[in-house]
Amino acid sequence: MKKNINNAVGIQLKNARTKMGWSLDTTCKNTGVSKAMLGQIERGESSPTVAKLWQIASGFHLPLSYFLGTIVDNTLTQKILNTEEGITVTTLFPFDDKTKSEVLSLTLAPMHQQMSLPHNTGVIEHIMVIEGEMEYFLEQQWHLLKQGEVAKFHADVEHGYRNMSGEQTVFHSIICYTGEDKQ
Repeated sequence: MKKNINNAVGIQLKNARTKMGWSLDTTCKNTGVSKAMLGQIERGESSPTVAKLWQIASGFHLPLSYFLGTIVDNTLTQKILNTEEGITVTTLFPFDDKTKSEVLSLTLAPMHQQMSLPHNTGVIEHIMVIEGEMEYFLEQQWHLLKQGEVAKFHADVEHGYRNMSGEQTVFHSIICYTGEDKQ
């Protein structure tokens, strides 16, 4: 399954580069990801972390869900999933051009912390805890959210999530790409 995910990310990265007319060098400059890493991702030899995918998506001004998918019978599917140690991201609703938003479900393993670089200007994130409790990092401090609680913030600043409990935490994230053109 991991190779399948790697291939899907690689295909989408190559498609984005082709559509923009970018070389690996230009892509490196716009995303801050090395040419070597970009080449490995495109060839399906490397699986980028969620944070690295956000960095790439932000460089292209694309939603995260653009890069998350699996390949079935040589076709990219919308059953979208990315798993790495400590965090699983599933796309519930891929990017919608009319609403300029996508909905993700994130599962944090016990004692896992996930930091995120700033997203593009104007990106707003809404999070709601479905199971367990978590903390989100914003304005240099951690804020507690329990099951059923919600938060909304501008995600164009450093932010993060952590699960300090002994049980997994599941939360949904609605990401709104206001004021930006998306594909």
